[in-house]
Amino acid sequence: MMATKSGEIVYKIYRALTYGISPLIRLHLRWRRFRGREHPLRWQERLGRPSAPRPTGRLVWFHAVSLGEGLAAIPVIKCCLERRPDVTVLMTTTTTSAFEVIKNRLPSKVIYQFAPLDIPSTMDAFLQYWRPNAVLLMESELWPNLIMSAARNGIALALLNGRMSTKSFRNWSHPVILPLITLMLSKFSLILPLSTIQGIHFQLLQAPPFIINYSGDLKCAITDSDISEGDKKSLEEFQAQLSQRKVWMASSIHNGEEEVFIGAHNVLKQKHADIVTIIVPRQPQHGRDIALKLKEEGTCVALRSRGDNPTPETSLYVVDSLGELRDFYRVAPIAVIGGSFLLGSAGHNISEAAAAGCAVLTGHHVGHFSHMVAEMQRVNPLSVLQVSGEKLVEAVNELFSNVEILEARRVAARQAYCALSSGIIENVWEMLHFHVFLKSMNRDYCHGVRR
Repeated sequence: MMATKSGEIVYKIYRALTYGISPLIRLHLRWRRFRGREHPLRWQERLGRPSAPRPTGRLVWFHAVSLGEGLAAIPVIKCCLERRPDVTVLMTTTTTSAFEVIKNRLPSKVIYQFAPLDIPSTMDAFLQYWRPNAVLLMESELWPNLIMSAARNGIALALLNGRMSTKSFRNWSHPVILPLITLMLSKFSLILPLSTIQGIHFQLLQAPPFIINYSGDLKCAITDSDISEGDKKSLEEFQAQLSQRKVWMASSIHNGEEEVFIGAHNVLKQKHADIVTIIVPRQPQHGRDIALKLKEEGTCVALRSRGDNPTPETSLYVVDSLGELRDFYRVAPIAVIGGSFLLGSAGHNISEAAAAGCAVLTGHHVGHFSHMVAEMQRVNPLSVLQVSGEKLVEAVNELFSNVEILEARRVAARQAYCALSSGIIENVWEMLHFHVFLKSMNRDYCHGVRR
């Protein structure tokens, strides 16, 4: 009881602070729009101003912050629509990069909006307009105004693929903040943690044990997106151009990592004159910056946005586009997953490359993806190879030089992916149905958002 009262006091302070600084937050949003970091036409959705009508009937709100989390939600959304065709799904994300990719992959019936800011007036306006029966949050989206406002209005809450970084766990564990996170977690009907370790984190933050269940990592269940005939033909032509060359790919690389991969490329090129290195930065602008720098150094480089194709003279291909990563995994037999080679990095999803049948390599700095690496290696030790930047050339050269080892790693990666992805969506749906849908779909939204 004392902990609940302490949490409510801390929340009232948070709510008052976010209310007081809301003019500054709104000004910052406009500044982001001016700099091109918010959608030029739909940025006001971030202020809780809808751009689509709310259909009658029951509605479930899925929220993810960015592209990776949004893609992980799509299989659950599709399952929800199949099992409950009477329910409307509202999907929100925060970043424009997620919006540009996900809008083309969602089922046509899904309403897609930008997520509201976690300030009282915006969140209250959003909830009052959409009146969701349930809110399903992805990974680490634990926003106090969202959670507390939803709970006050009888909206069921679930956290899917729940996780928090070591830094976030340390911050939430602070004696002053702990009562707030404990109060917030008590409002959830279901928490599906990313891993056992993450589940322990939630227990240490005093989440009710009976709401914590395990279902597997939803990022292992991301299905292949539909590809148009035109794109399929273009991909086949691209693959045909590379059929007689040694191809490897560095994906989701961050600023600074290009030096690791371009350095490795230069050494490998001395051993394999027919090499093609495909570089896919995390951000398209980073790709254009890499291509410009290489050009200034006199290196011949092909750039995706220019429509360039690999030629005998071109051994570097830079992809400066969004939403094509999995298409290029189908082309490259070897995939090195970036965001993992510099100190302080947190890794990226390796399951997409494994699903495509790539030989999967990654650095040692994989953050919360360490559980995915460990699980895949548990299923088959050959499925993922972790190397340092200094050992990258040696590892890729071995795969280029030994077809049997390359094929063994490709088969192992695919096998591990299939083992880990099997049954995840069915498990998630069963838990959602029992803990959330049965309780929330027959409960009406409280009219008027209480302050």
